[in-house]
Amino acid sequence: MKDEGFGLYVHWPFCLSKCPYCDFNSHVAAAVDHGRWRRALLTELAHYAADSGGRRLTSVFFGGGTPSLMEPETVAAVLEAAGRHWSLAPDLEVTLEANPGAVDRAKFEGFAQAGVNRVSLGVQALDDAALGFLGRRHDRAEALAALATAQALFPRTSIDLIYARPGQAPEDWRQELRRALDILAGHGHLSLYQLTVEQGTKFYLDWHRGDWRLPEEDDAVALWQVTREETARAGLPAYEVSNHARPGQECRHNLVYWRGGDYVGVGPGAHGRLTLAGTPHATRQHRAPEMWLARVERDGHASTDREPLDPDQRAEELLLMGLRLTEGIDKARFARLAGRPLAACTDPAALAALEEEGLIIDTPAALRATEAGMLVLNGVIAALVPA
Repeated sequence: MKDEGFGLYVHWPFCLSKCPYCDFNSHVAAAVDHGRWRRALLTELAHYAADSGGRRLTSVFFGGGTPSLMEPETVAAVLEAAGRHWSLAPDLEVTLEANPGAVDRAKFEGFAQAGVNRVSLGVQALDDAALGFLGRRHDRAEALAALATAQALFPRTSIDLIYARPGQAPEDWRQELRRALDILAGHGHLSLYQLTVEQGTKFYLDWHRGDWRLPEEDDAVALWQVTREETARAGLPAYEVSNHARPGQECRHNLVYWRGGDYVGVGPGAHGRLTLAGTPHATRQHRAPEMWLARVERDGHASTDREPLDPDQRAEELLLMGLRLTEGIDKARFARLAGRPLAACTDPAALAALEEEGLIIDTPAALRATEAGMLVLNGVIAALVPA
């Protein structure tokens, strides 16, 4: 059984512009007081470390927003403080998200010196017209230059791409994906997301007006199948619904989430999971950047929620997250984290029916979705959880 790990998530909420598809907690600011934000992040970090000290930290993830807009001094200060609050795994994974339109080599060198050893680039497309549609600030040439810089400075790199765009044919996506896989060469991680329309975004308004249409269901399935075929052919098979990696290059931080591990979340809107006195708790920070900053400076943290999860909530969360993984749910881990066996948390009749339909595989060690099951995963999970 693989250790689920213990992680730290740091949210940087600022971007140079808001992408039309994005529903993340990101904001455009005319100016940022980096010293003030650095002090606040360290203050909130210390608040949560007081409840989780003595643990071994296996991963740190700077997400956003656009964390590559942070000063390297802030990253260095957070990592130095993390080393004081917890023991650090010798192979600590430190990921920083970056946008190709906000890549500066000198700054990247500073991030590397601070301790970042993995960069995730939000490339999103390798076609200039598609990048324009997605509202990105960079073009294909800038994306390739940013990737080359990242690959030269960091031992591990990943790129994000968005597919199932309006009018995108499976063969067009196959060629674009092959180019991305060729560019990655020896580097080993891809996050590939189907375009979705989220309420509250500009795309939601455009789509609702009928300005464009997403691919029909059969076309979306064909695009998904192309994704699985091409990544497997290139040696980066899916290890999660939307994530693909060479063996050993999986994102360890995200595996903490999917395997049900604990993690501290600091920064505006950051979520966390902490086991306190044997009970798992969900934490959440205030979303609004200025309100978060003011509350941290006043109270030492900006927590809006610190709620214990009841056994049913915890079991459902472990089921929902674990079935996203190709490896599925390790039953021994599930029993340890949920406090009861997996069989006690699933509908036996639904389990038998899903297995007969070829949507899941149930073994003494694990429960996992098949390729066909991954296509209808929400339905599989809904059927498994007793009403």
